[in-house]
Amino acid sequence: MKALFQHAATSHDVTVRVSVNFLPEQSQPELGKWFWVYHIRIENGSDETLQLKTRHWRITDGLGQVSHVDGDGVVGDQPVLHPGAAHDYVSGCPLTTPHGSMEGFYGFEREDGEPMEVRIPFFPLAAPATAN
Repeated sequence: MKALFQHAATSHDVTVRVSVNFLPEQSQPELGKWFWVYHIRIENGSDETLQLKTRHWRITDGLGQVSHVDGDGVVGDQPVLHPGAAHDYVSGCPLTTPHGSMEGFYGFEREDGEPMEVRIPFFPLAAPATAN
């Protein structure tokens, strides 16, 4: 069953919602590999058309080690969101620990060319305890 959106943040009338799920079939705990998939919905509640240009992630593993990931768009796309529109995508995150977290921001461009940052909410990555 698909999880509902568990985390949300709103900046400049743009809401970012996140649902995250641990994927045991993609993980190999005995080799120190855990994998999560996350579904993001970006909702443009503003009255102007916006284009998502960049992303910045801050990924922290269970040992407190931080990785920063920057790039253009999301999963190869730089979507344009008209007022009232939403954009959904799915991506994944591997870690070498069974726990961690992600957070960050998207860089949008307004119609007048001005940049705007939209916060991605903090969300935990947590593998369930195994019975073995």
